[in-house]
Amino acid sequence: MKFKAWQTILALILITSAGCARKNFYAETPVVEEEVYKQLKNAPTSVDSVTVKAGAHYKRGFLHRLFWGQHYRPLWNAPVTMPVFEMDTTWGGLKIEKIGGGFQTTSFTMVGPGEKTYALRSLDKEPSEVLPKVWRKTFVANILRDQISAANPYGALIIPPMAQAAHIPHSSPQLVYVRPQDADFGEYEEIASDKVYMLEEKYNDERMVDEVSGNATDIVGSGKMLSKRFEKDNHFINQLAFARARLFDLFINDWDRHEGQWEWAEYEHNGNHYYNPIPKDRDNAFYRFQDGIIPWIFSRNWAIRKFESFDEDFNDVKALTINSTFIDQRALSQVTRQQFDSLAVELQQSITNPVIEQAVQQFPKEVYKLEGERTRNKLISRRDQLREAAAEFYEILAKEVLVVGTDQEDEFEVKRLNDEETEVTVRRKSDEAVIYHRVFKRSETELITLHGLDEDDTFKITGKVKKGIKVKIVGGLGEDEIEDESEVGGWGKKTWVYDTKRGTELKEGPETKDKRTSDVRVHAFDREGF
Repeated sequence: MKFKAWQTILALILITSAGCARKNFYAETPVVEEEVYKQLKNAPTSVDSVTVKAGAHYKRGFLHRLFWGQHYRPLWNAPVTMPVFEMDTTWGGLKIEKIGGGFQTTSFTMVGPGEKTYALRSLDKEPSEVLPKVWRKTFVANILRDQISAANPYGALIIPPMAQAAHIPHSSPQLVYVRPQDADFGEYEEIASDKVYMLEEKYNDERMVDEVSGNATDIVGSGKMLSKRFEKDNHFINQLAFARARLFDLFINDWDRHEGQWEWAEYEHNGNHYYNPIPKDRDNAFYRFQDGIIPWIFSRNWAIRKFESFDEDFNDVKALTINSTFIDQRALSQVTRQQFDSLAVELQQSITNPVIEQAVQQFPKEVYKLEGERTRNKLISRRDQLREAAAEFYEILAKEVLVVGTDQEDEFEVKRLNDEETEVTVRRKSDEAVIYHRVFKRSETELITLHGLDEDDTFKITGKVKKGIKVKIVGGLGEDEIEDESEVGGWGKKTWVYDTKRGTELKEGPETKDKRTSDVRVHAFDREGF
């Protein structure tokens, strides 16, 4: 069945898209009025605002739209008026610190007054560079470019009022146009030229700590945060704050929330360090992909499931969590069903109808005419269904759970309380403080994996029950002590031990399956995901 479906996809692609990559895929300029464009070239400082079409090149005929989707083509082709970017005066005057953005976007880190940092990111993308060279001059490049139209180019503008109401950190993006051959960009003049950008605050280091709530000591990326979390036993993720932010992601249908999409504000209290999440890069909020024959087929569960469209209903919560699996497993393992539900209720109560209306009014007026009412109605509907979506999200997370220690000495205690419940507690040996605690339910969880990481850790499993959850122990480096006194009825052993034979003391019980080896790769654990 799948084979036949892929045959159908291939046939449709070949019929509708065969040929070479178009050399002039992109419009010559986003500026709508020819006279204004000439003026920008001849007397650039005489123009302080322009009307642009951010992606007129995405306009297509009926047949193309039937096969490849309407997406947000009307929004990309809508005339929107915005200010011309002035390096010396915009947001108090800015200077370029570095260029970034990878292959797809043109992006600059800018520094303003008080050494505050900002991001200037192009609205449109050129994704063909991510393809292998052999594909870049073929119809595949045309397809990839065309599907950028599935993103709402102005979606990021409407997020701040809702994020503010939900107590979630956010930037406040502004549209700007960079004139042709703007000499203020120096060596990057050609790259930056004649494009539409979003300009927003960039929370990426200690220079922006005063811009976040509380008394933060630093702002770090996910890589550094996770490194510290696993290295030290006094570094913790604010899992409830992250759960709130992730529910907001579901609400706005932002499916691309991998570890690179977060910064973390670091706080110190009583010798401990806590990390609060700061979301960034809202390129894929309100995504609309499944409205063409070929994208609909591509986004089936057996294909590229993550490309879920923004709709009145949460049609596939799992799709919205695929890209974030790595960070979700490491930053949400302690959040209970009840806590997810309480957070969903709080979001429902804070993101009121007036808040949503205020948000969609942030669309440029021409965009609001096309999309404002529809977006408002979808947001209201999704907000009202947020508790059900939160429950489904929790069930996805609860199925297999990671409980990870640190590179310092930790004590893991597992108690099989009854046929339904298993309690997991982790203490740091230095002061016996509890650093992790949760009671798991067998009806929700199939596997609990404990990672000891470095140093000499202890694991103890107790309890006699008829039914129980499988527990996988990965001792990690160091001389670990593992004791299994548990008993679980039925077939199959429920305590699986992975470690090296040398340096590990194992006291087996009737439930122990000894998977120890001489291969040190048994300790492997992906800490940063990059």
